[in-house]
Amino acid sequence: MAEVIKSACPLNCWDSCGLLVTVDNNKVVKVEGDPSHPITKGKICGRGRMLETRTNSPERILYPLKKVNGEFKQISWEQALDEISHKMMEIKEQHGSTAVLHSHDYSNNGILKNLDQRFFNMYGGVTELYGSLCWGAGIEAQKWDFGDAYGHEPEDVLESKNIIIWGRNVARTNMHFYEKLLEAKKNGAKIYVIDPMFNATAKIADEYISIKPGMDGLLAVGIIKEILRLGMEDRNFILHHSQGFEDLENLVDGISLEEISEMTEVPIEIIRSFANIYADKPTSTFMGLGLQRYKNGGNTIRLIDALVAVSGNIGISGGGANYANLQVGQSFDVANLTMSDRRSSHRQFSIMRQAEEVLAAVDPIIEMIIVTCGNPLTQVPDSTLVEKAFSSVSTLVVIDQFMTDTAALADYVLPTGTSFEEEDIYYSSMYHHYVNYGPKFVSAPGEAKSDLWIWTQLAQRLGFGDVFNSSREQLLNLSLQSLAEKGKTLVELKERGTLELPVKYVPWHDFKFKTASGKYEFTTMDKGEEGKLTLAVPEESKWNNPELAENYPYSLLTIHPLRSNHSQNYHLYSKAPQLKIEVSEDIAASKNLKTGDYVRVWNDRGEVKGQLSILPKAHPNTINIDEGIWKKFGGSVNALTSSRESDNGLGSTLYDCLVNIEKIN
Repeated sequence: MAEVIKSACPLNCWDSCGLLVTVDNNKVVKVEGDPSHPITKGKICGRGRMLETRTNSPERILYPLKKVNGEFKQISWEQALDEISHKMMEIKEQHGSTAVLHSHDYSNNGILKNLDQRFFNMYGGVTELYGSLCWGAGIEAQKWDFGDAYGHEPEDVLESKNIIIWGRNVARTNMHFYEKLLEAKKNGAKIYVIDPMFNATAKIADEYISIKPGMDGLLAVGIIKEILRLGMEDRNFILHHSQGFEDLENLVDGISLEEISEMTEVPIEIIRSFANIYADKPTSTFMGLGLQRYKNGGNTIRLIDALVAVSGNIGISGGGANYANLQVGQSFDVANLTMSDRRSSHRQFSIMRQAEEVLAAVDPIIEMIIVTCGNPLTQVPDSTLVEKAFSSVSTLVVIDQFMTDTAALADYVLPTGTSFEEEDIYYSSMYHHYVNYGPKFVSAPGEAKSDLWIWTQLAQRLGFGDVFNSSREQLLNLSLQSLAEKGKTLVELKERGTLELPVKYVPWHDFKFKTASGKYEFTTMDKGEEGKLTLAVPEESKWNNPELAENYPYSLLTIHPLRSNHSQNYHLYSKAPQLKIEVSEDIAASKNLKTGDYVRVWNDRGEVKGQLSILPKAHPNTINIDEGIWKKFGGSVNALTSSRESDNGLGSTLYDCLVNIEKIN
């Protein structure tokens, strides 16, 4: 008999939805939204509904696989685990534990996914990745400014008089916030969208501002300049709750509004109008993650933060520089799971430059790569080099549910379960502050096993199995230890399905910041000259590299796909996807291109080919190709992107990319 079970979406997404999952005879039949969830209220996106397809897909990897003479052969778990653990023992003895690279990302938000860290720390400490392909530069930037990256709780936007959506298409990536915007607009709030692409969110805006990609920080400088000219700055905040303002004043004095307008390709009258919008408090600003995927990405977020601060919209209801909300994740005791104090060795590679670092590694060289929660051959920039690096090691192990591009390159593929096949708790540090419970309610197919089982078995063979003797419930309780002290327990979470976490609804309302000075820092004092704001622009631009811009005159964006969470769903579509190349109308006109044409996009790093589509109202000289597409469907757009790091070293430069385009037969 069919049963409806309350569950949670595991996807690494803004919304972190509550689910109702229909199960019949040990099979997931339907995935719907949970109407009782306090934020998501029964509405979910297509990616969430596709969890049923993901769980039941006939393409699931069912057994451990080993590559023999270039072909995968089914082997037993015992053989796979024995051979992998034996290789790990040999590597540790001969080269040291950091000869193993753990390549990982964040394919879902399960708290127990952190147990991979426990395993590698107990092994002795391996080469780990730092930084983030997704949001790292912006997180670091807000830590420089505020001391941490905190956002307002979802309902607070209803207190805003003006709402600025800056480089963020919430209709595609954050559907429940989109609904909240509609409610705010109905209540009288004005909505402004700043973006190089006219998107679904722009359609509901009172005003859409088209901007040249990567020039958002300069636009913020222009608005600050006009606020100061008109004397509309919040002098009380500046004098009593900030430091380094003089440096900002000197910066904005060093460029004219005319220069800013020319570089951003935003008319002066619009820049001036935004000075009044920000002064008409409360004005909230919601930044997207694409803004900081440039060489100047951290500086961009810091300049927008500075605009919010100068205008007096910090620490007030209906205001805020909303980028992320790390106080959500800080509610959990992740250190109890990871046991980082137990490692004896440690080495770090940049997540963006992991391919170069693998190829250049010495003392020790990388002998083994173990991939969890990711598909680096598709998702990491400069994918041609990534494939070369991952092919160069003696052993590549991938833990996954499907034969991804990365898994296809592996020596061993270990099949793991989906979220419905193991118990965990889920949250997101991007939008709302509720944690969701996800029970196990179906069995994994074939011989697929949970990550916890895999780590436990390997740990036993490597001599530290005792630290994996805990049950899932015990481990979940470990992660909730500090919450339990505040009366929020795993028992209650299981009963209710979701719990509100103890966060500040309006961050910085007391003007006590987590910086070294305790103030908002326009200049980050402990960073020296590096801590000063600049007028930086993208690395790949006519301002920094005119010769490159002459050869490759078009800005390439690589936004998130509509129906796939990064590369996770492309192989699950009912109709095989095709690589689509979207171009602004001026490019189509100048190149005599029409919708449906087969085109090539290229630069010095590589090329992709696909069918052309024309983007209405997109900023001139702009191209978009959705990220994440697999080789067999056309290949990753990351063949074109650079592995350079952002200015603060913790973010990618995926959008800092110039290309050319031509029609081909």
